[in-house]
Amino acid sequence: MPSFPSPFGSDDGDLFDGYDEFVSDHVPRPGEFLEPHDLLTGEDHVAFHRLTRDCFEDRKVYDMTFNYNLARLNLDTRHTGAGYRYAVERGDAADADTDAVEAVDADRVLRAEFTPTTPFCPQTHTLTIGSFRAWNGLSDRHEYDLVRVRAASMHHQSEAINEQLAELERTYLETGDVTAVPEGGSEIGSNPMERSMENEAPSRGSTDAPF
Repeated sequence: MPSFPSPFGSDDGDLFDGYDEFVSDHVPRPGEFLEPHDLLTGEDHVAFHRLTRDCFEDRKVYDMTFNYNLARLNLDTRHTGAGYRYAVERGDAADADTDAVEAVDADRVLRAEFTPTTPFCPQTHTLTIGSFRAWNGLSDRHEYDLVRVRAASMHHQSEAINEQLAELERTYLETGDVTAVPEGGSEIGSNPMERSMENEAPSRGSTDAPF
C-alpha cells in the first residue's frame, strides 16, 4: 500500500482549527441519528475526536479527495458543515434499528454521524465503513462497547449506506468481527465503469483493507 503523507505539521495551519478546539460554527449540525441522544460538545467532543484522529491514522481512514486523515475534515474551515458529530446513546430514545444493540448498555454505545462535503460524495460509503471498523476494531482505546455509524440523510445514498452499516453492527455484535463485507457494497458510491473494473479483477488491497 502506498504511504500517505502525515496530516500533521503542514504549513496550511491557517485553514484548520486545532484538535484541542471546539468551534461550534465549524462542525456539522447533528442530524436525525443524533438528535434524541446526548450530544458531545466542548471538551467531550474534543477528547473523542483526538482519539478518532489516532484510530483513523492507525487504520488509514483517509479522505482521498483532500489526501488527509478523515478526522481532519472536522477542522477544515473550508468545509464547516462536514465531518463527524457524536452522541452517547440514550436508552429511552429508542428507534427502529435499536433492536440490533439491545444486549449493549446504552450508556456504553456511542453514535457517530458523518456529514460529507456534498450530497453526492462518492467516498461516503467507504469512509463510514472504514470509520466503523477503526473505532470498533480498536475498542480497547475508548470506553464504548459499540460505536454506531451512520451517514447524514443529506447524502443521496444515505438509506442504502445506513442499511449496510446496521448490518455490520449486527455482524460485529454476533461475531466480534469488524471485517465483514456487506452485500452490495460495490454498488454504492461507484459508477458503472468502476463496478465493471471490480468484476474483472480484484483490487490491489484485500476486501477489508485499509480499514
